[in-house]
Amino acid sequence: MTTVLDRFRLDGKVAIVTGASAGLGVAIAQALAEAGADVALGARRADKLQSTKALVEGAGRRAIAVSTDISDPDACQRLVDAAVGGLGRLDILVNNAGIGTARPALKETPEEFRAVTDVNVHGTFWMAQAAARAMEQGGSIVNITSIMAFLSVGMPQASYMASKAAIIGMTRDLAQQWTSRRGIRVNAVAPGIFETEMTGHFFDELLEAQLPRVPMGRAGDPAELAAAVVFLAGDAASYITGATIVVDGGRTIL
Repeated sequence: MTTVLDRFRLDGKVAIVTGASAGLGVAIAQALAEAGADVALGARRADKLQSTKALVEGAGRRAIAVSTDISDPDACQRLVDAAVGGLGRLDILVNNAGIGTARPALKETPEEFRAVTDVNVHGTFWMAQAAARAMEQGGSIVNITSIMAFLSVGMPQASYMASKAAIIGMTRDLAQQWTSRRGIRVNAVAPGIFETEMTGHFFDELLEAQLPRVPMGRAGDPAELAAAVVFLAGDAASYITGATIVVDGGRTIL
């Protein structure tokens, strides 16, 4: 008999995590491995993937590391091919890779704006498209968006906010296209305030400004975000598709 705890296990599954060289991607890859999945790791900085690979293997699972720039559709396909070829199949994609800027809107150049959307929007789609083609027996795609798809935190982030809002719309459409036809659930997770490599240089300023508006009174722990991803990745969320789960300590309710 399948128990409720069995539904959170990912034994026998193979996952891809992009942006796995730092920050939330590392926590997500480790959590998926602890839940039983083998993990293919993608990031532009291949050398920094080795420590994440060691964490996955330390959890007793197989791992491969592939240098990947998700703004390149061919690179996305190579990552998927490497996952299937090296680990045998593909069941889960976590679209975590992303970049951002903090440029005032009147100063942000077309090149800067496009650089953000090329990774965050186009790259998320190229990875989802390549993964869906390989998920012959269904699967789960989890896109990482942000609470900044819903609200401003008082910083100049037009390109980033636009890209993260686009991911929510994309998630809904891919869910309606692929869940009934291909058995692929597509959901998103919207993190709130987490200290990562991307936020590190302004984290103290961000925390001081935003903490009074976070009911839980603290920043998030990457393991808390990773747990939400594990939930959506497996059978525990088998009746959830097209949804965005907010993991923000309550910031979006104030």
